[in-house]
Amino acid sequence: MFDREREICVCNSRHMQEIAACIKKHEITTLEELLENEECNVGDKCESCHEDGFNNDGYSLAMVLSLVKQRRL
Repeated sequence: MFDREREICVCNSRHMQEIAACIKKHEITTLEELLENEECNVGDKCESCHEDGFNNDGYSLAMVLSLVKQRRL
């Protein structure tokens, strides 16, 4: 199982649960849409959270988006 309180976007202090809520609220379907959305405010600084995760652990924006699409988050 994954930690819903885990910080995904370290530069903006955004946790998995908040990012998922924003994805659902704005009906975001792609990583590009998520990165361009100004209300979510993620992935705009160091960019390590996009695909690989801040610690290269796979906990990334792409993973959160995928979990929301699968309705697991």
